[in-house]
Amino acid sequence: MSEPRIPPRPTADWDAEADAAAAALRHPQSTRKPGEPLKERPASHILGIFNWHPDLASAFFAFNNHVFSSTLSPRDRELATIRIAWLRRAEYEWAQHVRMARRIGLPDEEIDAIMAGPDSPVWGPRDAALLRSVDEMAADRYVSDDTWKQLSEHFDRKQLMDLVFTVGCYDLLAMAFRTFGLELDPGLPGFPPAAAGPEGDS
Repeated sequence: MSEPRIPPRPTADWDAEADAAAAALRHPQSTRKPGEPLKERPASHILGIFNWHPDLASAFFAFNNHVFSSTLSPRDRELATIRIAWLRRAEYEWAQHVRMARRIGLPDEEIDAIMAGPDSPVWGPRDAALLRSVDEMAADRYVSDDTWKQLSEHFDRKQLMDLVFTVGCYDLLAMAFRTFGLELDPGLPGFPPAAAGPEGDS
């Protein structure tokens, strides 16, 4: 689309409700205590869109906070998140989580292999099963018995539940932000120039 359908709400426009909603979202590496207000209003396009609707933002951020710090390891969380973002051509989501993945130590070889998918020779059986489950959820809203059995050899019940809800969370965000026309924050690199995603143009 030529311009955002819902542009970010300017930080100068935020009211007390918008400030409280933004403060409800806590990055996994944040040292800010729950409920503690932000020291400054971040110029984030995601927060800017959410803060047109503080009630929705506060409710969703409570769930997103769980996804950030669930029973999944940070590595598993980012594998799943980057894969669903890639499948849905959600460039903002992909760019943010590639940056997060690099911070926790994922090498570029693995980030490239996430885009290639579960059959990349980079992956062992555990990671391949995780990525395959994301592909199946994206395609069919279901994980096949064979893939579930493979996952169950490596993940306990809570982790399996968190994996499904993590994929669902970022699939929902991908749908919302592509529909709203979310643009990259200034200086945030997007998809590689030669990237051709499974759903066509971003």
